Amino acid sequence: MANNYFQFKQFTIHQDRCAMKVCTDACLFGAWLAEQISRNIDYSVNPKILSEDNQLKTTCDNNRILDIGSGTGLLTMMLAQKINCNIYGIEIEQECFEQLKENTSQNDWKKRINLFREDIRNFTSDQPYNYIISNPPFFENDLHSETKGEQLAKHSKELSLEELLNAIDRNLSSDGSYSVLLPFHRIEYFEKKSFQKGFFPINKMLVRQTEKHGFFRGMLTFSRNYRECITEEISIRINNEYSPEFINLLKEYYLYL
Repeated sequence: MANNYFQFKQFTIHQDRCAMKVCTDACLFGAWLAEQISRNIDYSVNPKILSEDNQLKTTCDNNRILDIGSGTGLLTMMLAQKINCNIYGIEIEQECFEQLKENTSQNDWKKRINLFREDIRNFTSDQPYNYIISNPPFFENDLHSETKGEQLAKHSKELSLEELLNAIDRNLSSDGSYSVLLPFHRIEYFEKKSFQKGFFPINKMLVRQTEKHGFFRGMLTFSRNYRECITEEISIRINNEYSPEFINLLKEYYLYL
């Protein structure tokens, strides 16, 4: 049975009211996102500052990040720890939304976090977002879970990848980018659908459990503006230990790294 909470270095994710719990690949995605977004911010306009906890943070007051299907708030909190900008989370399931509010209210980051309980399929912002992120319901056409909560969280019965792309297209700025976490076998399909919407992959990280396993996840970033895609690979573990690449990404978050 999964624990009711997951303790990170600077925040706690309570998860007893959400069907989808904290998992390693989602944590890896959050850390990768934080690095990607930080790297792409124009530091001449958005300089780094020293935060209250004496950690260097990136300021991006003119940038807005939307987290689609925020769930427990894991991705939102991981980005809020590293990037000092406004983050918006949208979640449809009531119990999960209540937990999302709980998890994002535990420190001063709550001043930069805005939450909506809405269906992303009907959501259009008055002001577009510079970055959109999502760990979407991705087991489309696979075996469905038994509970409605798990179906909402894990499957595209309620939100298809096409509907997700439509929502991204409506809400992303002209020069913005979006990132998703997908099963490896869904990458080619999603890239095709993204291309039909006028989006191009610009960063891709393929994930495997160990160097002896095949890829099981893909972390992808897309933009409306074409440029050569940078493709990388990462193994979570090597010789029964976390890999150096994994540690480098998660060391600011995991307690014992």
